[in-house]
Amino acid sequence: MDNFKPGDRAPDFELQDQVGGTVKLSDFKGGKLLVYFYPKANTPGCTIQSCSVSKAKDDFKSLGVSVIGISPDKPSSQKRFDSLFGLGFPLLCDTQHKVAEAFGVWAEKSFMGKKFMGIVRSSFLIDEDGKIMQSWYKVSPGDTVPNAKAFLEKKD
Repeated sequence: MDNFKPGDRAPDFELQDQVGGTVKLSDFKGGKLLVYFYPKANTPGCTIQSCSVSKAKDDFKSLGVSVIGISPDKPSSQKRFDSLFGLGFPLLCDTQHKVAEAFGVWAEKSFMGKKFMGIVRSSFLIDEDGKIMQSWYKVSPGDTVPNAKAFLEKKD
């Protein structure tokens, strides 16, 4: 799949969150949404990424942006991750990686010479009508927040 470009429609999704609720893209209609994908809860890079999003969630809220994280983890792992770091926003469970596939972030990776399928750390800003405002693929853990803030501040 090609990378999303500004103006492309974001793939619809409906996933369970860390507390057993159902979260859909349509829940955020009328507001902006930052969606970030991370490989595995409670790992060093994912902790850096998620904690930085958590620290910035009030800044995002003041800009009219909600935030959600998505990984292939089970609800129990997501709940433990949220509790451990007090993240305080929806962590969605894409255990079948269907949403990751739809966003083009489920891909072959390699580590220490072994190839496997997994999440390519990426983030997306989605507008009030469900369209991609901006996308960032293969981001480092600390870049999700600065990328989104710089883009949003430039738009104002």
